[in-house]
Amino acid sequence: MNSNKKSYFSVYTTAAISIFITISLVMFPEHAFEAAVNGLNIWWNVVFPALLPFFVCAEILMGLGVVHFMGVLLEPLMRPVFNVPGEGSFVMAMGLASGFPIGSILTTRLREQNMCTKLEGERLMSFTNTADPLFMFGAVAVGMFGNPVLGGTIAIAHYLSSLSTGLIMRFHGHNQEKTVPYKNSGKLFYRAVIQLYTARKKDGRPLGQLMGDAILKSMNTLLLVGGFIILFSVLIKIMEVLGVLSVLSTALFKILAPIGIHSDLIPSLINGFFEVTLGCQEAGSASAAVPLIQKTMAAGFIIAWSGLSVHAQVASIISKTDMSIRPFFFARFIHGILAALYTFLLMKPAQTVLQGISVPVFLHTQPQGTLSFWLERLIFMSSQVFLFLLILLSISMVIYLYTNMVIIFLRLNKKKY
Repeated sequence: MNSNKKSYFSVYTTAAISIFITISLVMFPEHAFEAAVNGLNIWWNVVFPALLPFFVCAEILMGLGVVHFMGVLLEPLMRPVFNVPGEGSFVMAMGLASGFPIGSILTTRLREQNMCTKLEGERLMSFTNTADPLFMFGAVAVGMFGNPVLGGTIAIAHYLSSLSTGLIMRFHGHNQEKTVPYKNSGKLFYRAVIQLYTARKKDGRPLGQLMGDAILKSMNTLLLVGGFIILFSVLIKIMEVLGVLSVLSTALFKILAPIGIHSDLIPSLINGFFEVTLGCQEAGSASAAVPLIQKTMAAGFIIAWSGLSVHAQVASIISKTDMSIRPFFFARFIHGILAALYTFLLMKPAQTVLQGISVPVFLHTQPQGTLSFWLERLIFMSSQVFLFLLILLSISMVIYLYTNMVIIFLRLNKKKY
């Protein structure tokens, strides 16, 4: 009976909300249209050029077996540290460089190809959902805060909190699934080459078909992402017009006031709860009475939380698999809290250090939908992917060589005695 009541409540509540939203769109068509155009601009100028090349490349690299090759080489790092397969390193590097929701999209692809288990996929997408550097440096620090130096603080805190979230989420589901230890069986590069050949033969698609499928899947995914961005832009605008956001702001202020959060920051947190860009804009434009450190902490939390818009995108993307959205939702909250905490700890030292460090001019520009900007962005983000992969590979090789030395040392001692 209880399950039936819950089912009835869910069905009728969803229907009522849908009817209410439809009536609101009819009552406020101008506001809805304006919000839809703003959402479309964000998708076209920022999301589409940032993600399309990497979606296509990721699909092609999976079909060619390159991801399998990297998985073997990076297993010594990813398995002991994050409790995910080595292929997760590719998802991690792409997520760090390209921004959300590419981490969840690539994790879904790994799960569809049985390259990770359900729990491993949930762990992986929980800490690979990160913002891209250009968004934090250009859009937030320069465009919304008018302070380029803040970009470094926000980015460092964001990535440190992401890695910390990965270390926490490695324990997710440890009671449901035996932890797979990393076993050093030697001949790492040889096994990686064999894995690449095996994966390519198993896929079997000609290169032309592989490229066509990659472009088709990427476009469909980006249209899905764009639809969610536009939808949530409209919903937030409607809630603002109806006064729902002001009611939520009042309620949230009563909760956060005891810990010293300035009242002018509450609207940014409410907006950021739904959509990351709107939340950061509100934080950056908050009154001068709000301390800069509180504004920056709020932006750090909002970027890490990433908004219900991204959550809905991820839920839709992973719906074709058996992975659950609940660990992702929990991880976003942990990521947000840690990002705000790291921002508080790093604010003064990072500002002092970064004042004297030159930052690429490209990171001092706001996102814009021009061909030259798209090209510069592609070059910059591609270099970041390779840099992240090179760092991960270097760490993995150190761990592998150290493990080999320990094994040799133990064998020599065993022979001696």
